[in-house]
Amino acid sequence: MPAKKKTKKATTNKPSKPVAKAAGKKASKPAGKSASKPAGKPASKSGKKPAPKPSAKRVATATTERAPVSHAAHPVARAAAPRPVVERPAPSKAETFAIEAARCMGDDKCTEVVVLDVRGKNPMTDYLVIGSGTSDRQMRAVLHHIQELGETLGYQAVRSTSDERATWLLADFMNVIVHLFEPNTRAHYDLEMMWGDTARIEWERPGTASRDRAGLNVGEAN
Repeated sequence: MPAKKKTKKATTNKPSKPVAKAAGKKASKPAGKSASKPAGKPASKSGKKPAPKPSAKRVATATTERAPVSHAAHPVARAAAPRPVVERPAPSKAETFAIEAARCMGDDKCTEVVVLDVRGKNPMTDYLVIGSGTSDRQMRAVLHHIQELGETLGYQAVRSTSDERATWLLADFMNVIVHLFEPNTRAHYDLEMMWGDTARIEWERPGTASRDRAGLNVGEAN
């Protein structure tokens, strides 16, 4: 009889098993979540995932792109390379006289004065000095001043010629021949075209276009 009572008690206790299983499930869930999280990293309160750290390659690229450009390395800021200086040989005695004769013409109000280097091309002379005058009186005075200048520099005119109306005056100093023209006569003979393949020599004074015989400036060079 006592054995039967024990069996009935055992059958009445069966409904308690699901409660134990449910309690076991609840207890196992927190343990599983804590085990899956990496140690030492607290969970974010906002629920957002932390931003990934940039790789070393991306950091190097961003540093290169943002690096300031030096002004000295900029092509605009680079100093231009100096141009080579071409040294012109010192003028000969004849060239110096030709230049001074052209300046004398400029001082005496002659226009369109040029000095042509005809060395090796003209068998009679080395330099031609050509200018235009304003009147026969002015042209004769200019030719006289050039002859005086030649004497001071060691050049004596071997011959001088002029037409009746003084539209073309010439003074021959052997290595230098000076031509003074009335403008229309100069255009007719056009010596510059005849010797157009020859070099022209600069004769203007540095810093000035020309001066009159009193030494006053009549124009500044640009």
